[in-house]
Amino acid sequence: MPRYAAFLRGMNVGGHRLTNEELRAHFTAMGFGDVASFRASGNVIFAAEDSPPEQLGPRIATGLQAALGYAVPTYVRSAQEVRAIAAMQPFAPEHVRASTGKLHVALLAERPSATTREPVLEMASARDRLLFGERELYWLPSGPMLDSGLDLKLLERLLGAMTLRTKNTIEQICGKHLAE
Repeated sequence: MPRYAAFLRGMNVGGHRLTNEELRAHFTAMGFGDVASFRASGNVIFAAEDSPPEQLGPRIATGLQAALGYAVPTYVRSAQEVRAIAAMQPFAPEHVRASTGKLHVALLAERPSATTREPVLEMASARDRLLFGERELYWLPSGPMLDSGLDLKLLERLLGAMTLRTKNTIEQICGKHLAE
């Protein structure tokens, strides 16, 4: 069976607490197999019948909302997509070395249109580098995330809901659970 990764937004923040064991149990109850979790921040790796990730995300979000009583925005990527994100080098190595911040990946629900991408890329600067992938936005702040001038609320208004992970986290998930 094909493997996927689900990146859940808002896990273990805002008064919502869920152990990895409970999260895995919910995925198993939804009929997914070989369920594993990575860290306590809503990263779930699982096997499912061959389905487009765009169909699995809403199914998982609906199942989790029914089980937990609150909305859980869900972003699913196939193993191949996670490997591509992990392998992506969106910025020049000298920019990455010069940054004291962490390279982030914003996982999006769908591929943004060209008219949506344009105003987002206009927000980029030498202090906050931005580059689109397929259904991802790569962000390299020059320093710590909290010191960035990038308006994340405006990004969400333009792109829709998203969830952020460091690229290092995605590389680790790939290496541990989805390597070829």
